[in-house]
Amino acid sequence: MKNRNNLALTRKRLLIAMLPITFLFTVLFGRLFYLQIILGVELQTRAGEQWYRDLPLQAKRGIIYDTNNEILTENRDVYSIYVRPNAVDDISTVASELSRNLDLSYEKLYENISKHKVSEITVKKQVDPETAMRLQKLNLKGVYFTVDSKRNYPGSDLLTQLLGYTSIDNVGQSGLEAYYDKYLRGVNGFAYTNTDIKGTETDKTVTRYVPAIPGCNLTLTIDLQIQKFAEAAVLGATEEFKALSSNMIIMEANSGEIIAMANSPSFDLNNVPRDDIEKLNALSKNTMIVDVYEPGSTFKIFTTALAIETGVVNDNSTFYCNGARMVDGQRIRCWRSIGHGSQHLAEGVKNSCNCVFMDLALAMGVDRFYDGLESFGFGNKTNIDFSGESSGILMKRKDVKTVDLARIGFGQAVAVTPLQMATAVCAAVNGGNLYEPYFVKSIDSYDGQNIFTRTPKKVRQVISPSTSEKLRGLLENVVREGSGKKASVEGFTIGGKTGTAQKYKNGAIAQGKYVSSFVGFSNVGDKTYVILMTVNEPSGYVYYGSMVAAPYVGQVFKKIFDYKGLKGKTDEEIEYIKMPDVLGMNVEEAVNRLEGMGLQVEIAGEGDNVIGSVPSATTQVAKNDIVLIRCEQ
Repeated sequence: MKNRNNLALTRKRLLIAMLPITFLFTVLFGRLFYLQIILGVELQTRAGEQWYRDLPLQAKRGIIYDTNNEILTENRDVYSIYVRPNAVDDISTVASELSRNLDLSYEKLYENISKHKVSEITVKKQVDPETAMRLQKLNLKGVYFTVDSKRNYPGSDLLTQLLGYTSIDNVGQSGLEAYYDKYLRGVNGFAYTNTDIKGTETDKTVTRYVPAIPGCNLTLTIDLQIQKFAEAAVLGATEEFKALSSNMIIMEANSGEIIAMANSPSFDLNNVPRDDIEKLNALSKNTMIVDVYEPGSTFKIFTTALAIETGVVNDNSTFYCNGARMVDGQRIRCWRSIGHGSQHLAEGVKNSCNCVFMDLALAMGVDRFYDGLESFGFGNKTNIDFSGESSGILMKRKDVKTVDLARIGFGQAVAVTPLQMATAVCAAVNGGNLYEPYFVKSIDSYDGQNIFTRTPKKVRQVISPSTSEKLRGLLENVVREGSGKKASVEGFTIGGKTGTAQKYKNGAIAQGKYVSSFVGFSNVGDKTYVILMTVNEPSGYVYYGSMVAAPYVGQVFKKIFDYKGLKGKTDEEIEYIKMPDVLGMNVEEAVNRLEGMGLQVEIAGEGDNVIGSVPSATTQVAKNDIVLIRCEQ
């Protein structure tokens, strides 16, 4: 019995002794599992960092091409310079040479290089090759160089807001550089150098390379030559009329391809004003996509199209304009205060009579009109491949009063982006098909493998082909005989519509401030091009879209026809007449005389008597051209 008790006691003591040993081994095993399995990769990395030093090899960004494979963005070799403090023999000499050649503070460099606990110091990036070569010849121990790339833009200030720019680390910051950054930036590589535990290179140092993978290349819908035509036009208009800004967009109506997009003012993408953030943000903003404006009379295109489509108007419909309409107790003026008298639809469109378009909008009613406007894309984004797009401003249906409906009919009480306007005009004149606009045609890897190819995307049918055909005829008449005359090009058929919209500030009309615009279209070979130009706040009293924007659109069309090798199909001779002297005349008397000579008349001011004209008296002017008379305010 005693032996059994002793055996039980012994087993109990052994069990008590084994418990802490078992616990200890469990803890050790758990710790080993944690270090080897859980932290294994991290510890291996730390060990590698103690025995290796690495320098980044920056991947070259992809090239951006225009539709004809002209280079729009490229890369230039630059250098990044690093110092490994543990490898430096003479801190003073290294700091002195680097500060002298790189225009850096000697004291700051000396202080940083003296920190031997730091494995590596980035001294400067984007160093030009000449400076880097000069430093390399000095053979400074502990100083290292890597070849990087810097974005270069051959066009300098062409396509500034569209292409955008990159950071000093080659990361896209704006424009297409930012939107397609994940495709353009590539994958960085590394140069690994083995060292001792202190980070000092040994006699048996070996450098191993993990090469960088260049980014993908983009091919755009942009035609660089046509882009240059557009850039010259917006710069010319901004300077001629001392405007706040100007812009132009050119689209191919049957695909949604954007052929050109130009803004003025601009800046050189090779010299980005990074030291003035406010200026940089203002100038780098693509206003044609992110900003809205009140379109004015160019919006009458859609009122006309929808009135024809819904059947509220036909060729025999007549309208009478006495200079204004009373709607909901408010007097809404036509731009021509003396009125247009009795008109058919074609005459109303040619004359851009506000009263006609108020009547059309009211005849359709809110629901039918809004169904059509929303189908054209107003109030919604176009889904362009670009960041920051605005959806425009279209009043909610339930909030639209009769007076609002009347104003929307002729382009007030609504706000659109230039991109929305151009996209909708494409649908209006191409047979009624709304296409999604886009910039990038294809994306290809650096070794030529296609990754993505864009095809035109039809969103929906907005009007019938017959309505579109009839609308084209009405708009071609505007250029042939109406306010769009200055956009005409001899021998070619061009259609379009002028617009002159007053600007608002704090809910009230900003006196003397206008947005002048013209949108035109024409067949260019087997394609149809739509050109929209807006001029923001032209100075002086020549502010009508017919005289500010239309001539520049005509010039661009002429250059496109020449560039494409197209010849006109007419031998029509232009008849010239002398501008009569109408100074001092009553406005109505002056208008009757000028129109009686076959001239189109714009009126600036609301006085009763004429105090000036453009062009001045006795100037040779083409018959059926547009002239302006200035009246007392």
